[in-house]
Amino acid sequence: MTDDSARGGLAGTLAKVTRWGTARAGELRERLPFLTRLTRQMVDVSLLDSSTRLAAQAFLTAIPVLFVIAAFAPTAVGDRLIESATYSLGLSGPALAQVRQVFGTPDGTARDTSGAVGVLVTLLSATSCSRALQRVCERSWHVPPAGLRLIAWRWPVWLLVWLSALMVQGLLRDGFGLGPWLGLPLSFASSTLLWWWTQHMLLGSRVPWLPLLPGAVLTGTGVVVLAWASRFYMPVTLNRSVAAFGPLGLVFSLLSWLIVLFTVVCVGIATGYVLAQEPSLARRLGTRPPE
Repeated sequence: MTDDSARGGLAGTLAKVTRWGTARAGELRERLPFLTRLTRQMVDVSLLDSSTRLAAQAFLTAIPVLFVIAAFAPTAVGDRLIESATYSLGLSGPALAQVRQVFGTPDGTARDTSGAVGVLVTLLSATSCSRALQRVCERSWHVPPAGLRLIAWRWPVWLLVWLSALMVQGLLRDGFGLGPWLGLPLSFASSTLLWWWTQHMLLGSRVPWLPLLPGAVLTGTGVVVLAWASRFYMPVTLNRSVAAFGPLGLVFSLLSWLIVLFTVVCVGIATGYVLAQEPSLARRLGTRPPE
């Protein structure tokens, strides 16, 4: 009887704790509707699946594009890309040597192997990244997939603009030689503008500019902070991976970094939608109510 009483008392206590926890959770949901909507939004966007798919598409896009640039672009363009990668990832030592090897002096063989058809196929396949990012934007803003006629031309335009932007990231972050005091605000401003334009572009202009601003600020800020933090963490990781596994180590480390990067991007864009729907911001931004 004593054991039965003890078990009964324990079961009663657990039941009371469970009821108390359920009640508090309900109160929390009522008091913090923003967190509830944000959690639901992350589920709708399929955060982990979307960020992993984007990272894979970006990596598969980067490899052929880099080889085409190395084969055809002037040396100055390759130098700019290396400089931007050094600023973003903190490349040094063996990892930097691997990247410089890709952008070695191009010869006629590389150009003949690539050819005009190869360049065209590379650019068309490279749009897979912009298509994947378009789907994330559409899920985040709960709009139907755009028709091919509306959106197809936007994929290569987005890719070319971003490649151009990447080439000047090193200059921006160095403040065009004036130092970080100018480079840091320039990086935040340019990153915010790029992600603002990216959302509007890939959504087919179906969402007005102003409601897209919170997501652009969050995403742009997150990307710049990640790039700044990467300069302290990535050099050790990359060089250790290259020393242990050779070029494959560079691949694994960069792919992991891309997953983190696109997790930041997906969270920023998805959270931007939730913020834009908040009553106080919705009035100022002119956000349309969800259908």
